[in-house]
Amino acid sequence: MTAENSYVLVTAAHNEAGYIEKTLDAVTAQTLRPRKWVIVSDGSTDATDEIVRRRAADHDFIELVRRESNDKGFASQARALMMGCERAGVVAHSFLGTLDADITFEPDYYESMLAKFRDDEKLGVAGGAIYEPTNGTLKPLACDPHSVPGAIQLFRRQAFADSGGFLPLRRGGHDAIAETRARMHGWQVRSFSDPIVLHHRPVGVSYGNLRRIHMNLGIREFAYGSHPLFEVAKCLYRIKDKPLVLGSLYRLAGYCWAYAHNEPREVPEDTVRYLQHEQLQRLWHAISHHSN
Repeated sequence: MTAENSYVLVTAAHNEAGYIEKTLDAVTAQTLRPRKWVIVSDGSTDATDEIVRRRAADHDFIELVRRESNDKGFASQARALMMGCERAGVVAHSFLGTLDADITFEPDYYESMLAKFRDDEKLGVAGGAIYEPTNGTLKPLACDPHSVPGAIQLFRRQAFADSGGFLPLRRGGHDAIAETRARMHGWQVRSFSDPIVLHHRPVGVSYGNLRRIHMNLGIREFAYGSHPLFEVAKCLYRIKDKPLVLGSLYRLAGYCWAYAHNEPREVPEDTVRYLQHEQLQRLWHAISHHSN
């Protein structure tokens, strides 16, 4: 592996024994393997550690790190990722990838993603297209082409440094804020339609019932600074997403609840200003395009 293709992976795993074996298979089968893959077991109480330890015995680039902490939820995940980044020695490599423990892909996934970075020197964050199992079929996860889900974010080293890393946001969204801050520094963020990625546990399944999931999304988006006009437009746009109508209503209700209860903003003011400027530009572009 040349220096320009040198990459490391970091995974924050909490009780992922039911999924992580397939992810381990996918990474160890890569035509271009990472120099280091740090898997941070974030207080796991199942067989996650045992599975990773067994596979690490056969692959010296895999390292298991145990993190014991009283904090739970999204902030804990961000802290686990940053712990993994420090252990992986990100500054010594050209790229950093975050990888959820329930993801699989083809053996040439990382080789093809790194080729996209070589083709565009301003590309700072990239990922493939996520598909999820739904009623026996695979369906693409709705995603803005200029955003990459945290499950598969691959950063150019300098873009990650410019982003400031993952903030331990109580309501979540550390991945969204990291890529927003990368864009603030002039980096491009892209989700590509190829290669594809399989996400074996649909987003949100581990976080409770659908009403709570969508309410929390709205609260999160207020907490990291989403503009109210953009939030309303997004909820209207996604009104046909499952659960029909209710998902959007719950999301908007969560945003309004956060506003009414003065939920604290958890990101720097310059990031909020940039994010809202971006959102209003996108909204204006969408309205102008529709009117034409």
